[in-house]
Amino acid sequence: MTLSIAIAGAAGRMGRALIRAACADSRFTVAGGTERSEGQFLGADLGALAGISPLFMMTTEVADHAAENAQVWIDFTTPAATLDALTALKNTSTRAAIVGTTGFTAAEEAQLAEHAKRIAIVRSGNFSLGVNLLAALVEQAAQKLGPGWDIEITEAHHRRKVDAPSGTALLLGEAAAKGRNTPLKDLRLAPYDGVTGERPEGQIGFSVIRGGGIVGEHDVRFIAEREIVTLSHHAMDRAVFADGALAAALWVADKPPGLYSMRDVLGL
Repeated sequence: MTLSIAIAGAAGRMGRALIRAACADSRFTVAGGTERSEGQFLGADLGALAGISPLFMMTTEVADHAAENAQVWIDFTTPAATLDALTALKNTSTRAAIVGTTGFTAAEEAQLAEHAKRIAIVRSGNFSLGVNLLAALVEQAAQKLGPGWDIEITEAHHRRKVDAPSGTALLLGEAAAKGRNTPLKDLRLAPYDGVTGERPEGQIGFSVIRGGGIVGEHDVRFIAEREIVTLSHHAMDRAVFADGALAAALWVADKPPGLYSMRDVLGL
């Protein structure tokens, strides 16, 4: 038996990668996909968008139409679009969702949590196996090395990414903060700009690079007076995120409502 999925933002880079990965895997069928109402690919064939054989299934702007026959919804779009889609899923039999969207405000996070009372949602700032393993290592390092080691997280992405720091950088920051038993909001440094004064001990800093077609690079540095420990992950192909999202879809398809993470999926 195959798992049917519907893909939000099917014409985007992640949407196309998800279609290709799902069509290459006999465990999945693509049931539909959405595109923005003002987008040039509204009504386009999903297979043609992904550069594969036509699927004779066209993009629609209506999420509940795209998900009409889908068991799992996969969404890597924008916070507003994701929340609208999750609301629309009430009109379908879809009972699980994968959310890779980043940039949610605190109020939007609360809305996402409300939706998770109705359907099972795997939410992550990054669906790569390597990144989620990195997060576990960062948490351990932060716990073992202590506040005397400054933590700096550097992330680099393509010029089209609209939010900063990236969801992955924040995921890594949360892992470091958890290792120090303190909420990230209490440890996060403001961006360095101008005369900032001496760096406070035990805080977590973020720096951002945007340019070209960088898929995703993340470095976490633990910096002491005499040595530096660096934990890194470099994504070379967006397919790693699609593969992780599909693995999460298989895992969550039969789970009860709730908000899950990739750590739950991977048993980390």
